[in-house]
Amino acid sequence: MSFITEDFMLNSETAKRLYQNYAKDLPIFDYHCHLSPEWIATDYQFNNITEIWLYGDHYKWRAMRANGVPESCVTGDASDEEKFKAWAETLDKLLGNPLYHWTHLELKRYFGIDELLTADNWADMYHQLNQQIRDKQLSARQLIKQSNVVHIGTTDDPIDSLNYHKEIAADASFPTVVSPSFRPDKVMQIDQPDYQPYLKKLEDCTSQSIETYADLLVALKKRVAYFDQHGAVTSDHALTELVYREADQAEIEAIFKKGMLGERLSIVEQEKYVTRLLVDLAKLYHEHGWVMQLHYGALRNNNSRWLDQLGPDTGFDAIHDSSHDAQALNLLLNEINQHQQLPKTIVYCLNGNQFELIAATLANFQANEQGIKSKLQLGSGWWFNDTEANMLRQMQAVANQGLLAQFVGMLTDSRSFLSYPRHEYFRRILCNMIGEQVESGRIPKHERLLEELIAGISYQNAVTYFKANK
Repeated sequence: MSFITEDFMLNSETAKRLYQNYAKDLPIFDYHCHLSPEWIATDYQFNNITEIWLYGDHYKWRAMRANGVPESCVTGDASDEEKFKAWAETLDKLLGNPLYHWTHLELKRYFGIDELLTADNWADMYHQLNQQIRDKQLSARQLIKQSNVVHIGTTDDPIDSLNYHKEIAADASFPTVVSPSFRPDKVMQIDQPDYQPYLKKLEDCTSQSIETYADLLVALKKRVAYFDQHGAVTSDHALTELVYREADQAEIEAIFKKGMLGERLSIVEQEKYVTRLLVDLAKLYHEHGWVMQLHYGALRNNNSRWLDQLGPDTGFDAIHDSSHDAQALNLLLNEINQHQQLPKTIVYCLNGNQFELIAATLANFQANEQGIKSKLQLGSGWWFNDTEANMLRQMQAVANQGLLAQFVGMLTDSRSFLSYPRHEYFRRILCNMIGEQVESGRIPKHERLLEELIAGISYQNAVTYFKANK
């Protein structure tokens, strides 16, 4: 008996109808992910299922460690077959975790396999999957096409040449738009030891001497313009917490000078620098009609022993808590908005307890003369919130504090080319939520309104939001 049935997660007749009629066959507009532009440009061909599933996937790594899998079979030197076996054994214990759903959605959508992957059949499954990968010569572009993805927003450093994006854009045989996203994290991290070497690289790629904060802004303006020329529609910022500290020009220049000299900066000085840089960058994004994305709340690299051995982004992160995020966000948005230079903005908070707080804050700054609908957005359930329960919490917060019908919907935020069934997962959750409310009488049985709601959140709102004013 199939686990991923046609009506998977759809618990009412209305939910089934909404999904089948208005969500199922829509394309995917993946406005934020971490896919490799190089792999897309070169149409990288995968060697085996372990490479696709387990290389770089810290979601799975965390689960495997919790199941007592030795690190050699997680990120170490064990064979790909041994790692796959360890994942299958872990999957047996993942009932109730979205990874269990995602895994079986991927098996069915990409390989036509309905059978559960278990500790009993892992060897047969491993060989069957690898045979399909060889026979189909499964590649990055094939998976994108098969998933019906029309737009991919990658995550790119300001000094990136964007050569792979250029190659993709020049290839008329590949219709998916792959746009770069401006991610200036290293420019924000004035307290880090690699700050000065990084600014030297920024100097080199802009032919702009950077001796003052004003010089830095000139260099960044050049890079924003360069990204814009090559199709960028968004920026992205990873912040541990939201901060707001005012500083005049003299203070900022003094802080910048200390940073360039490698001198120790106080927390207050760091916060003043981050605040000012965010405000100034937001104005640049506004000029180009970009969307500013703020991802905050990740407490990163908490296990220092494994950080030393494996480096960052290897599965040792957690959810940050803070008591001043609402105040900081209100002050930050207010400052940017003073001269009507607030760009379209999406805020993702990793602490699900803050959904209502952030949604209420964003409502303060929706007013605009351009007719942009829900100009400021509470972002989809991100990372630790990428679960059924927290997707529902996030959408309810949007509905409570704003316009659910204008929500831009799901993103993958993934490094995996097999991650696109997460959009199906989200759409099923959305349709089940709305279907339940229709059948309970809380939402009317008005077909046009329901179609616009489901199709909008599933796809159309993102197209409008990210491409308008460009």
